[in-house]
Amino acid sequence: MPQKPSVPKGTRDFLPDEMAGRNHIFDTIRTVFDLYGYVPVETPAMENLSSLLGKYGEEGDKLLFRILNSGDFMGKLNEEDRGSGDSGRLANMICDRGLRYDLTVPFARFVVQHRNELTFPFKRYQIQPVWRADRPQKGRYREFYQCDVDVIGSDSLLNEVEHAIIIDDVFVRLGINVVIKLNNRKILTGIAGMIGQQDKLTAMTVAMDKLDKIGLDEVCGEMQEKGISPDAIAKLKPIIGMTGSNSGKLEELASLFEEDGPGREGTREMKEVLDMLSLLEIKNKVEFDVALARGLNYYTGTIFEVKAADVEMGSICGGGRYDDLTGVFGLEGLSGVGISFGADRIYDVLVQTGGFPTAVSASTYLMFVNFGQKEAEACLPLLEKLRKSGISAELYPDSVKLKKQMQYANNRNITFVALIGEEEAREKTVTVKNMKTGSQETFPQDEIPKYMGIKS
Repeated sequence: MPQKPSVPKGTRDFLPDEMAGRNHIFDTIRTVFDLYGYVPVETPAMENLSSLLGKYGEEGDKLLFRILNSGDFMGKLNEEDRGSGDSGRLANMICDRGLRYDLTVPFARFVVQHRNELTFPFKRYQIQPVWRADRPQKGRYREFYQCDVDVIGSDSLLNEVEHAIIIDDVFVRLGINVVIKLNNRKILTGIAGMIGQQDKLTAMTVAMDKLDKIGLDEVCGEMQEKGISPDAIAKLKPIIGMTGSNSGKLEELASLFEEDGPGREGTREMKEVLDMLSLLEIKNKVEFDVALARGLNYYTGTIFEVKAADVEMGSICGGGRYDDLTGVFGLEGLSGVGISFGADRIYDVLVQTGGFPTAVSASTYLMFVNFGQKEAEACLPLLEKLRKSGISAELYPDSVKLKKQMQYANNRNITFVALIGEEEAREKTVTVKNMKTGSQETFPQDEIPKYMGIKS
């Protein structure tokens, strides 16, 4: 008996109506990106592992999907390597490439490789899938789409402000209420120094990044396992739990840091970004969150994270400033900042809130009934005219019972059905039925595009 077909865990098929919803998301995001002057690029699904490893931290490296080398890759190993039992070392010997984990690191590689062909500051967007060998769960997939927008080659905090505006614009257009959370990695560096754990910054931020998922007690437990002292954790707890207005939290933090240290610099940058945003009509809540960490190692300044306000869901957008990501590819001193919209989670939020516009559909707008070869031929010129007028139309391919054809139109949510039988073909008329209201009207065939325009 044949095995029941399935997709790998953490991946999904999308039916036509689902794709219509996804395309609504992609089209909305792309429209905003274009509006702000960003240009599209694409990179390959796979990258050399040398480009990917070491950019996401130890935990990120474990989530890379590796691609086996071509040919007899095992035949090139000696007996000692084959029997070593060291899976990590063995994987490095038989895999030179991997599926991209995100779009930011490949973008940094892209910028270095094509730097002589680009104009800086370079503003790009990219909408493509990425892959992570993560444990599948609600809102977490192994294959998912990211919609990234970055500007590289500029240190200006105006770029951070623009990205916050883009976030607000996208989610207002999609009809999703969100909270835009901001922090600065320099503030986190200052906090690590203040509690005497400068050398544990990565361990601290990786643990803090899990705060929403596992809670404060578990985060503190993980920090202790990573060697952060109980005294340091005790000092950190009230900082993580800091409440109040954005300006109040920034003032309180600044008073704890040394004047010339990274913490004070981070609070100054955060204040400048928030002050500029206060001049604008941001529709969604903007919150300075001291506990926001974004666990990726390459962030150096402002960091973003966006949560849906009305649905329990992980981050649906995030990003930040990276001062020297291109440096690992040989081009130092090129600062960038970017954000990434998670299309799959945004889709799940819209499904839960019922937020898709009623007009979003994968359906044909008008279908011609097929009464036979002669009548079908009479429909063909009209089909051509309608499509040239921008109206999606189709002719049912088989001359079968009318009931079956009408059922097809119902199942597809087709708005109008056109009937050209023997009499209509002879008199050059067409009868159009509105499938939503049940009304129908007969008129000359050459008026059908006008009729569709009036009724659309």
